[in-house]
Amino acid sequence: MRRVMTAIACIEDLQKLAKRRVPRMFYDYADSGSWTESTYRANESDLAAIKFRQRVALDVSNRTTEMSMLGQKLPMPVALAPTGLTGMQHADGEILAAKAAAEFGVPFTLSTMSICSIEDVAEHSPTPFWFQLYVMRDRDFVSRLIERARDANCSALMVTLDLQLMGQRHKDVRNGLSAPPKPTFRNILNLMQKPAWCLGMLGTKRWQFGNIVGHVKGVKDMSSLADWTVSQFDPSLSWDDVAAIRKQWGGKLIIKGILDVEDALAAVNVGADAIVVSNHGGRQLDGAMSSITALPAIVEAIGDRAEVWMDGGIRSGQDVLRAIALGAKGTMIGRAFLYGLGAKGQAGVRQTLEIIHKELDLTLGLCGQSDLAKVDSSILLE
Repeated sequence: MRRVMTAIACIEDLQKLAKRRVPRMFYDYADSGSWTESTYRANESDLAAIKFRQRVALDVSNRTTEMSMLGQKLPMPVALAPTGLTGMQHADGEILAAKAAAEFGVPFTLSTMSICSIEDVAEHSPTPFWFQLYVMRDRDFVSRLIERARDANCSALMVTLDLQLMGQRHKDVRNGLSAPPKPTFRNILNLMQKPAWCLGMLGTKRWQFGNIVGHVKGVKDMSSLADWTVSQFDPSLSWDDVAAIRKQWGGKLIIKGILDVEDALAAVNVGADAIVVSNHGGRQLDGAMSSITALPAIVEAIGDRAEVWMDGGIRSGQDVLRAIALGAKGTMIGRAFLYGLGAKGQAGVRQTLEIIHKELDLTLGLCGQSDLAKVDSSILLE
């Protein structure tokens, strides 16, 4: 008899539930890195290696975890990162995640490669969200995406730069993940073991990449999408292209996918309001350094010219505190909220945020601190 999990204590508990509920190919898509997954593992292990100084007999009765990201005051410095195929973790996934983020009071970022479209999420989200842009070879499509984000009242544009070439993820190859997914016997058998997920998908019409299908000439369904997508990631992408996007957008600009100080400085020079120190969750260059390892040097180089945030490996409120202590002004979570979404839909995303906030608040107090915004590296052991 399968043991039923009766209480959710941490993000790992939500992860276990998501693995039970979500079909293998989609769970593995979210929970995988490229090649040997060494960078994916390092994102988590390098964070865990950072230890705190326990302090006592200090008044921590009036703690606050409030901080601002891009001028927006938040209950904690955490935003939901852009994740592709979110709507395949749970039916209408992007809409549910946006609602949960709005309910908690933190930003949600919609991916270019989302299942629900910009317009769909805007119709259902009670607050403005951020839109993440991949720069495709089809610059006319890119320009129209920017205008669609503007029309949807998106409050910031996030340009991801570390996907000029698609990293190989071995799990996706072995699972036959494609557009549309390959109907192998193994995949069909696995789907039959996920009845709740299947029922949810039967109850929605959102099954394809809503930002692309119907918006690109010749791409009318998932079958025609595959060839187009493979040919569209642009290895010739340059900072001049980013400058042109900056000029067209005109609003708050976030640059994501920065691990190197030189690239961070280039992002600031092109007009970034915020930089996300990120290795794409270990899904691109295997063997690259972890995000937390790259963070301090970039913080030092950028100073107050732009906000520096961190993405990669955050699975707890303690991880958020570690990043803030090393100079980050904000953090982003991807897999952590996907686990919650896959496990329990909108309620699971909300629970993810509640767990992280509680852990952050408790750890802040146990370190003898009351104001997260004033934390620095002195709370960490050498």
